[in-house]
Amino acid sequence: MKMSLLNSSVFVLVLTLSFSVSWGALSSILEVTPDSEDFISCLESNSKNFASDSQLIFTPANASFLPVWEVAIQNTRYLKPSTPKPSVIVTPVNETLIQTALYCAKKHGYEIRIRSGGHDYEALSYSADVPFVMIDFTNMRSIDVDVANSTAWVQTGATLGELYYAISQKTNTLFFPGGTCPTVGVGGYMGGGGYGNLLRKYGAAADNAVDVRFVDVNGNILDRKLMGEDLFWAIRGGGSSSFGIVLAWKLRLVLVPPKVTVFQINKTLEEGLTEIFYKYQYVAPTIDRNLLIRAQVLSEYIGNTTKKTIRVLFEGIYQGTIDALLPLLDKKFPELGVTRQIFEEMPSVRSIVVFWGLPSSTPVEILTNRSAITKLNNKVKSDYVRTPIPITGLKKIWNKFMENDESALLMMYPFGGRMNDYSETAIPYPHRAGVLFQVLKSVNFNGQTSDTTPTSLSRLAWMQSLEELLTPYVSKNPREAYSNYNDLDLGVGNANYKEASVWGERYWKRGNFKKLIRIKAKVDPHNFFRHPQSIPVFLSPLSSFK
Repeated sequence: MKMSLLNSSVFVLVLTLSFSVSWGALSSILEVTPDSEDFISCLESNSKNFASDSQLIFTPANASFLPVWEVAIQNTRYLKPSTPKPSVIVTPVNETLIQTALYCAKKHGYEIRIRSGGHDYEALSYSADVPFVMIDFTNMRSIDVDVANSTAWVQTGATLGELYYAISQKTNTLFFPGGTCPTVGVGGYMGGGGYGNLLRKYGAAADNAVDVRFVDVNGNILDRKLMGEDLFWAIRGGGSSSFGIVLAWKLRLVLVPPKVTVFQINKTLEEGLTEIFYKYQYVAPTIDRNLLIRAQVLSEYIGNTTKKTIRVLFEGIYQGTIDALLPLLDKKFPELGVTRQIFEEMPSVRSIVVFWGLPSSTPVEILTNRSAITKLNNKVKSDYVRTPIPITGLKKIWNKFMENDESALLMMYPFGGRMNDYSETAIPYPHRAGVLFQVLKSVNFNGQTSDTTPTSLSRLAWMQSLEELLTPYVSKNPREAYSNYNDLDLGVGNANYKEASVWGERYWKRGNFKKLIRIKAKVDPHNFFRHPQSIPVFLSPLSSFK
């Protein structure tokens, strides 16, 4: 792999400290704390170049520790003193330091957390209630785009925005079918399956992973051939951090036209939204797979009045021209009422800027500027819809949103198309044929000092009431959930299969979850790689649990 030209945004976290090799000097430079001294000493003993490696290690006593921990946290809900922090942060620039850190963590009883982009909704990649070492991949973010073979090698610390930008510098007719949030780290995103604006044409992101570089629990570096197909299957949607450490993914790039067509249109209750949305549920998952139309549901006051309404923002992207899209929508979805004036043709890379909520005139270089992208402050849950919600159900949802203080968002992503072509066991991500929409539900804590203020708690309670209201209208047995939107409210029990199935079957369904458990038992039998919702290891054989 060769380094991509992201030098303007790549920062190596070494500028604030000066180091020397000797252990005597090290204790004052790193300001080693008692609970990290054993780990630091182990790194020194096993490093061939500790003078260099020591610049990449941070303990809580270092002035740089907190800024390094905070900078990649994308959900500001967890930027508070009470959030448990690592004993040590390691920010490697090469694979050798990762292997050494893994060895020393195992030797001295630390758990490991792996952070690629910092978008973990429950902070599991950078927080834990036990002593742990955080491996932060911020310095390992190279991207090597191979246009001739339609592939890209992407290190774990690269973000989706950096990947899209790197591709756009080489070609405007290839892209990667990933998500629309630019600061999401590629490593963790791929491990959960991944979805985005091209899923109706090319499937989930992990469907387009063709190889990997991976460190197993014994410190061996494996690729797809060396690890075997079972483990390669597991890490593409089964939560890769349950099995080891992904260093880099080799991704398949897909064909796109030089320009795509993007549009946005708002509809309110006063404009017949309910009937439009009802029709949308039938059109969006079945229309030409070159077209994806997502919907964002919000409540808001009408002008300066005290009367509320529901507004839905329909956002579409079409892999083709305005001239081809306009007659398609006029025929299939005339109720939406689109006009030529709302359409705009642009390269695929610019569509990411628009779908993130920025003007289309925004320079695409912003995709490489992590600090320029607004961070979130919210609680998220997910669902899947397999049957269109009836008019009566939609009205109940609208009424529930009217009760909210404008802190809530419901986003519907249509499936169908290519997603229907995959078996639910193709990779661990099982939400395939029959899914009409993936649903994201969110409440934010904007304007609050924490997520525990009375207002914040009221918003969380409102979200729980929405969960209950939606129950008749979403998938059942199990009520499916998206593992990349991890949600500890689903449960964390893992003493036996019955406990773990409460949350595991919602993320992966029974067959996939049991297969993941079997693979985990083979590759990490002592359950070193773990967190509250990692793939469990049971003392009793899996066959004993029904």
